[in-house]
Amino acid sequence: MQVTETLNSGLKREIKVVVPAGDMEAKLLARLSDAKDKVRINGFRPGKVPVQHLRKVYGKSFMAEVVNEILNESRTIITGRGEKAAMQPEVIMTEDEKEAEKILAGGSDFEFRLNYEVIPAIEIKDFSDIKVTRPVYDVPESEIDEQVQRVAESSRSYETKSGKAAEGDRVTIDYLGKIDGEAFAGGAGTDQPLVLGSKEFIPGFEDQLVGAKAGDEKLVTVTFPENYQAPHLAGKEATFDVTVKEVAAPGKLELNDETAKNLGLESLERLREIVKGQIESQFGSMTRQKVKRQLLDQLDASYSFEAPSKLVDAEFNNIWNQVNRDLQAAGRTFADEETTEEEARAEYTRLAERRVRLGLVLAEIGEKAGVTVSDDELQRGLFEQVRRFPGNQQQEVYEFYRSNPEALNTLRAPMFEEKVVDHLLGLISVTDNKVSKEELMADDEEAETKAKPAKKAAAKKAEKADEAGAEEPKKKAAPKKKAAKDAE
Repeated sequence: MQVTETLNSGLKREIKVVVPAGDMEAKLLARLSDAKDKVRINGFRPGKVPVQHLRKVYGKSFMAEVVNEILNESRTIITGRGEKAAMQPEVIMTEDEKEAEKILAGGSDFEFRLNYEVIPAIEIKDFSDIKVTRPVYDVPESEIDEQVQRVAESSRSYETKSGKAAEGDRVTIDYLGKIDGEAFAGGAGTDQPLVLGSKEFIPGFEDQLVGAKAGDEKLVTVTFPENYQAPHLAGKEATFDVTVKEVAAPGKLELNDETAKNLGLESLERLREIVKGQIESQFGSMTRQKVKRQLLDQLDASYSFEAPSKLVDAEFNNIWNQVNRDLQAAGRTFADEETTEEEARAEYTRLAERRVRLGLVLAEIGEKAGVTVSDDELQRGLFEQVRRFPGNQQQEVYEFYRSNPEALNTLRAPMFEEKVVDHLLGLISVTDNKVSKEELMADDEEAETKAKPAKKAAAKKAEKADEAGAEEPKKKAAPKKKAAKDAE
């Protein structure tokens, strides 16, 4: 095998590989010899089939296997050169059918080229200069009490009453939503319980049912919020034909062990523990998001090198597709986001380059530190991913990941990144700073102003995902915030 470098420009490489016809012939003969004792051909005893006859029958297909084997092993050629390809190399072969036939017949050298980009050498710098501030919010007992109260509300009993519905009462209703006199998808419901004042439905809906009695038929008029998830409903006025079927007054709610047992827990103390853990986990995620953002910003400032263009292009396409999906779902345009498509493309290209550079830096740090994702950790991550899907889809999703190594790597990569971040947080200077809830939940000014297209939601989502390494919570769905839930 002869390997000749034909291009070396920046990160771009191209090598020409020539496998002499004699070497191809040797590989073919080895396959034919191996097959001689295995194939069954009418008219020949097992193991007595002449090699030339085998060649006549299987020669082209076996040579095609030889070609594929050489191509599959081509990455070892790159490794042997002391290089790491950023992506799967592009294989360039002859497209001339006659020439290809000649190769398969063993009458010509097999020549192909590998076109690829290399991952640049990254020299890991000292971490002692990296300093981050960890915002810490101490959750007060009063906030835990409020959340326990809200959770306990689900176990509150209601008793049917006569007379008018008041704030806090539960009404059971049928409803049909219309826009311009036409019913819209997802805007109907039957026997729907609704606690007045819960703000479960869109603004203004519940207020118009205060004072209603069982048997009343009401016409409720509301306007969907401008930022409503379903673009075809956002900002539009709708009417709901509502029939009140029952009015029920709330029973007394006592916070005690019996209340906790009604929720499937052994005691009120256990309920408080769970609620406290959930709240602390929520704010802990926000804290980590901000710490990670500071860390990534400082790493980004410390490392400046050319990123492989194909990796950047792939990352840009991921971002760009998501941005356009978000804009379409919101019924907005780049003009609505106070930018142009050209400006947005330029900004997201810079974001893609940042992501790729940081990804390569973190990968190098992790590799040198011996960071790995164990099979058990990957399995747990897979189960967490599977649980996000409806029950009837979980087995299908599980099998998809288990049989698709590339898909499984999409789970492994973020887990590896988080472990590298944990490794770095143990090496850098981290100073805790007590903050209020408002300070913790506020977006950093730098994150808000870093990119012009990121001023609004669609663009900001992509940047925050990059810097924080965490998905944003999904927006609540709601025309009722359920009344037309299916309309989104």
